[in-house]
Amino acid sequence: MTRFFLIAAFSLPTAVLANGGDNDAPPPKPAVTCEGAQVYDKKSKKCVNPQESSLQRDQLYLAVRQLAYAGRYHDAQAILDEMPENDPGRLTYMGFTHRKLGNVDLGMVFYQKAIDHDPGNILARSYMGQGLVEAGDAAGAMVQLRAIRAHGGAGTWSETSLRNALETGTTYSY
Repeated sequence: MTRFFLIAAFSLPTAVLANGGDNDAPPPKPAVTCEGAQVYDKKSKKCVNPQESSLQRDQLYLAVRQLAYAGRYHDAQAILDEMPENDPGRLTYMGFTHRKLGNVDLGMVFYQKAIDHDPGNILARSYMGQGLVEAGDAAGAMVQLRAIRAHGGAGTWSETSLRNALETGTTYSY
């Protein structure tokens, strides 16, 4: 019976949530594409500045992921700048966008701040590990992979994406 549950558990799709979204699929395309760092507000049915929107935290993070996936890192950062400064999700995505813009050292500072605020932030650990893979530091990336697993992240997108990055050298853009 135990064997059945173990097989079933390892056969399930990867888990979905962490700070700001821990998802194995690219973000869905926005219904409306806004200019610059604006976000679409369904209530007003127009593109607005993030501080003017009625969007909740998860909706803003989705907009950040969509912008990052489109390579619009500066626009994503402008939305992140409107969020609480020490929010672990904000810190994680500031790290991600800085790393993708080539500011790897600054990105690592943001990842570390996110982890300092929440050691169980497996998304920050995954992105940090992927940055370490890009920098050729497989040992450092393995430290993050082990920490992800130690924090219950085995089988999640965070764990799988970092493991894949270690195996292939390919990292993710969302």
